Amino acid sequence: MTGFVALDDVSHVYGGTGGTLAVEGLSLHVNRGEFAAVVGPSGCGKSTLMKLATGLQFPFRGTVQVAGERVTKPVKIAGMAFQAPTLLPWRNTLENLLLPLEIVEPHRSRLSAHKAEYVARAKNLLTSVGLRDQGDKFPWELSGGMQQRTSLCRALIHEPDLLMLDEPFGALDAFTREELWGVIRDLHAARKITVVLVTHDLREAVFLADRIFVMSARPGRVLTERVVDIPRPRDLEVTFTPAFTAIVQELREHIVRARQ
Repeated sequence: MTGFVALDDVSHVYGGTGGTLAVEGLSLHVNRGEFAAVVGPSGCGKSTLMKLATGLQFPFRGTVQVAGERVTKPVKIAGMAFQAPTLLPWRNTLENLLLPLEIVEPHRSRLSAHKAEYVARAKNLLTSVGLRDQGDKFPWELSGGMQQRTSLCRALIHEPDLLMLDEPFGALDAFTREELWGVIRDLHAARKITVVLVTHDLREAVFLADRIFVMSARPGRVLTERVVDIPRPRDLEVTFTPAFTAIVQELREHIVRARQ
């Protein structure tokens, strides 16, 4: 088994024996430091893959490993961001960022004694995503894009080795979504973190990823993978080039066939 994230011949059922088979014979390997994207038809098991890779669910068959260790409990070295930012409304931005540190060891034990260090880390993260001096704002005082930036920072505050993104930009308008593509592109480049992105947006996948996995209809499995051979760093102008458009169209054709 190779890969920083490795799922091998994994099958998973919701609802116990006789329930819904979400994925079957799913194998997928992501290298350390790689930016991988997962695309496919609705209901193909993309979100199930995320839960399996982070230890929020466990397969009834097959093996899941992260950083060389079999996943038997929630993966502490992973950070997650979802389509809905799910910020706590009674906490300001800075307090929302610090929340994972109150839960995840060893940060939980260190938080009180090293509060200033962690607050400085949180402020640096906010500055890196264009939210400098927004730490005292509450969620209702932030735009949707600003809330999602905060959610990304919260996923990174404990300095995870793995970042799992489940449709993080899907609820945003096109302009804000593309703006956040640049944010996550720059975070990946600066931190060399391993990223797995689940998305329905093929342009998003091609713009951000090094490699894209296309899943079948339910029960999900990997049909094919596509290396994105467009040089980095990428800016938005690349999305209008023939090479970019050709990869998007190729992926679309795979998904159309997967739905049939």
